[in-house]
Amino acid sequence: MEITPPYGYSRIVPLEKHHRVLLPASGAGAVPDFARHINAMAISFSEFAIAQRDYPIVFATTDAGASFAPLAILGVADGQNLFVEPDGGWVEGCYVPAIVRRYPFCISRVFVDGVAQDRRLVCVESSWIDDSGIPMFDAAGAPGPEWAERERLLSEYEKDLDVTAQMCAYLRKLDLLKPLTMQVKSGDRSALTMQGMHCIDEARFAQLKAASHKALATRGLAARIYAHLFSLANFSRLVDRAMAREARRKAAARE
Repeated sequence: MEITPPYGYSRIVPLEKHHRVLLPASGAGAVPDFARHINAMAISFSEFAIAQRDYPIVFATTDAGASFAPLAILGVADGQNLFVEPDGGWVEGCYVPAIVRRYPFCISRVFVDGVAQDRRLVCVESSWIDDSGIPMFDAAGAPGPEWAERERLLSEYEKDLDVTAQMCAYLRKLDLLKPLTMQVKSGDRSALTMQGMHCIDEARFAQLKAASHKALATRGLAARIYAHLFSLANFSRLVDRAMAREARRKAAARE
């Protein structure tokens, strides 16, 4: 049996009832290491409405367009997350994606001889298991208050990932995704080209037959399409945030 860790996890093991787990802080230092130095992060179907307030939402593919996944853009340069404060906390008032909030737990698919099984396991980053941690279950094996909330998040997020995959497959079927390239210029620096992204082709979307529009609305996809399109205006806010951070860095260097 093979358990494949998701992105950002080093070594995961099935969560057992006797495990005591270190939990992230609620403020400074709350963001796991993997999320501090990436400029894009996966989001799911249910996150579009709230994520579009703070981040540009785009679509990306790692298999030459065979499948797509939605991403929230967090920075304008490689390894740059503009939403993590110097103390390691997420910027106050901005939405924290579920992929961050679920850490150090996850749900992993099981593979046997390279074949994916229907069974999925609740897992935890092994380095976060510690005798000084918090028990997730009581002495009788019943879920404790700390685990009940996290179990709900994991369960809802896992279901949402399946819906997200279905959404992207349908958008691809309708041929609604096209490459998106952004030219970003910060101050007097040369323009930076952001590539590898895709967005909804508004012209194709407008030309769909009435039946397709109805299907998109019925499935809740039309709302996600509009949230995605509205969110693209956040690219300019992202550049402003990058420039402000650079200005603070220069000011601190002069002191």
